[in-house]
Amino acid sequence: MIPQAITILFGAALAIASSYAIGFVLFERLRLRLHREEHRWLAFVCGASLLHLIIFAIMTAQVARKGVFLCTGLAIIGYAWLRGAFRKSDLPSFPPLQGFWRVAWIAVFAAYAFLYVSNAMAPEMSPDGSAYHLGLVSRYLREHGFSLSRTNLPHTNMYANLSQGAEMLYAMAFSFGRHSATSLVHCAFTLTLPWLMIAHARRFGFAGAGVAAAIFALCAPITGTDGTTAYNDLVTTSVIFAAFHLLCIYIEDAQPAALIPAALLAGFGFATKYTAALAIPLFAAIILWRQRRSFRIRPILIFSACVAIMVLPWLAKNWITIGNPLSPFANRFFPNSGVTIAFEQEYIEQMRHYGDPKSYWEIPGDLTLHGGMLSGMYGPIFVFLPLAMLSLRFREGRRLLLPAFVLALPYLNNIGARFLLPSLPFFALAMALACARSKGALPFLVLAHAVLSWPHVLKLYCAPYAWRLDRLPVAAALRLTNEEKYLTEKFGGYLVARMVEDFVPPGESVFTFAGIPEAYTTRHIRVAYQSASNNNLGHSIWTGLFGGEAPKRRLTFEFPEAKFRRLRLRQTKSSLGEQWSCNELRVMYKGREVPRSPDWRARAWPNPWDVQLAFDNNPATRWRSWEALKPGMILELDLGGPRPVDAVVLEQTEDQANAEVELYGLDAIGFWHRLGGQGKASEVPRMRGLRRAAMDALRAQGIRYFLASPGDAGAADYRLNAAMWGLRLVREVNGSRLYYIEGSPQ
Repeated sequence: MIPQAITILFGAALAIASSYAIGFVLFERLRLRLHREEHRWLAFVCGASLLHLIIFAIMTAQVARKGVFLCTGLAIIGYAWLRGAFRKSDLPSFPPLQGFWRVAWIAVFAAYAFLYVSNAMAPEMSPDGSAYHLGLVSRYLREHGFSLSRTNLPHTNMYANLSQGAEMLYAMAFSFGRHSATSLVHCAFTLTLPWLMIAHARRFGFAGAGVAAAIFALCAPITGTDGTTAYNDLVTTSVIFAAFHLLCIYIEDAQPAALIPAALLAGFGFATKYTAALAIPLFAAIILWRQRRSFRIRPILIFSACVAIMVLPWLAKNWITIGNPLSPFANRFFPNSGVTIAFEQEYIEQMRHYGDPKSYWEIPGDLTLHGGMLSGMYGPIFVFLPLAMLSLRFREGRRLLLPAFVLALPYLNNIGARFLLPSLPFFALAMALACARSKGALPFLVLAHAVLSWPHVLKLYCAPYAWRLDRLPVAAALRLTNEEKYLTEKFGGYLVARMVEDFVPPGESVFTFAGIPEAYTTRHIRVAYQSASNNNLGHSIWTGLFGGEAPKRRLTFEFPEAKFRRLRLRQTKSSLGEQWSCNELRVMYKGREVPRSPDWRARAWPNPWDVQLAFDNNPATRWRSWEALKPGMILELDLGGPRPVDAVVLEQTEDQANAEVELYGLDAIGFWHRLGGQGKASEVPRMRGLRRAAMDALRAQGIRYFLASPGDAGAADYRLNAAMWGLRLVREVNGSRLYYIEGSPQ
């Protein structure tokens, strides 16, 4: 049996070597004039962009299997080997680093590389990495490509619609080395970044400051914490900085061929993380500015084409699967059934207040010294970041600060610490450049930062629960400590995932309000906030808990008996704080509800996808506009032909006091008539059985299992009133309770 550590290293090495091999061949074809020290790192990063496209094609063709990845990787590596990719390079070298900077760099890099590789090889326990980054990767591999199963992943998990360039690389590594192999791939980008920074500084004449900046970036606690997990932030950061470096070569060294890899990397930034899209217009603007005196269309066309190669596959995937190329955002421009406009607005607002700081003045202190509020920190040395503005005295400083500030703009919408990482290399270089002429300042800052950021020192002053590396898990990395035992002892979420795996039959779905490490289970997890349909189910459960979403108001439209083919309710008022909704729409004739027929067709605008919730006879469900009240919203029923009607009843909640509804009917010859005035309002009698009705809504979507976490608002109610909910306890682990949803008695 092959030791697990070997398979982990093999999986990561296959993805890394394949990336380098493609990059080497690309640079050979382009005949770029590079130095040895920058060539290898740029080849790896540029090759990764092209490898991700190959794996995207494999996923699209539904042939994502271990053998396919192995053959693909070996073919790429073999071809590059024949081209001399792995021989000693005959490229020229930069002048060697001298004195203190050489010793400091070797010592610091060796220590932190050992720390980072050990943590990357240890079992994966990061929140997002073990949840959706690798949860999606493992699912794609089980289904041999992008999910096309009955569970309709793009409509039940918004994260499946994000660009996943890094995850494509992770898929190759995961197929052999599982979870830790993907973290090692991310770690490879983390360790590449400082070398790229030094290469940039050596090429443009400030080598000492470049080494200092590389140490600032490498040792920042958030770099190690994020860059040794299955996240994608350091992939994005390395890719954008490499693109910037190549763009500088294109401009300063007059190498037109450098524009191609620079543009490919700019597009790959978007393919890795949406927020990196800002690099595309930034670099395009720089190209236009540099040729303002002698404009040529060719560079812009080359740049645009190379960017499009990386960007369009992800836009097309989303357009085909969910109808919104930028899902889960831009839903106002591309309405779809996956994510609602209301949720998008709420989600962005929550991210703007991440960690709930009392004022914006708390953010700098948490980012540099505490790290407990914003999920990570950069270290005390970045208290001196304002000094970076002094680098404006130098041409290089001005060139660095422009992308630094542009790439920091997404931080306004998400103040988590890691969303500043794309700006880190630029700010670090600018700060080091500003201090370069102060004798002794940079060496002192470098040594202080390296020491203060080491885990055993960091814990002395950071917040107790700051997201950080806190150990050197060598035994766990080498699997001398059993992986199952390690995860069981140190990762509570793992036990929950295993409970789901062990007690939920294959093919079944589980609904939950709190996410779990989906990378450790093969069951389909539907998390309440991750899609519109999941959100509807969550609100149904809240109806059973709180009753506030149950129908309390009945609006009755009465009119002389007549035959109508269609009935239309039209909302006529505006209110920013309210949505229009309907729990149930009933058609009446002579005091009785007209039985619903299979040939009836319902329609709504906006949100046409949920209209059947207004006709399902379930008081715990409702159709909503998911947009603020505005005139012109409609709810329409086609009766399949002229039918006698004398009343329409609208049952709705009380949270839409400003809504005003008109009723219209389409007669047999095609004329619309307004019916019943404004409608007569009355109260809906108090309903019983809302708990059971909520669970019926889950069963109607094919969900038979419900996972309640101890922090859920209804955790105690599910436990005390399980019979009223129609729940049967299956298993409990660490306070999380897995229930089977019993069907309502017939």
